[in-house]
Amino acid sequence: MTIRDIAARLNLQVLAGEKALEREVSGGYCTDLISDFMANGKPGCLWLTIQTHMNVVAAALLTEAAGVVLTGGRQVSPGVCQKAEVEGLPLLSFPCTTFEAAGELYLLLNDK
Repeated sequence: MTIRDIAARLNLQVLAGEKALEREVSGGYCTDLISDFMANGKPGCLWLTIQTHMNVVAAALLTEAAGVVLTGGRQVSPGVCQKAEVEGLPLLSFPCTTFEAAGELYLLLNDK
């Protein structure tokens, strides 16, 4: 399933990386610790987090994540959005909790 499909089905707001929404998503990973994501995030996964700082973009790029979903309706600075856009990283927003986002993503990716 592509990021575009997931965004449409979960009504995610696209903050950056519109041109890369056709990326295939292999799974998801939920953590707010950059070090945890760097150690355990897999290429092609969607990272679900409440973190909104610039290091999120860097970690997602280094791990070759498909994209990042910012949960909890958190605000993100224009600078972070601009960096994600320049790097071609899909950055999306979900108004509900990480728990709810993970549950919805799991159901979508596993045809439940």
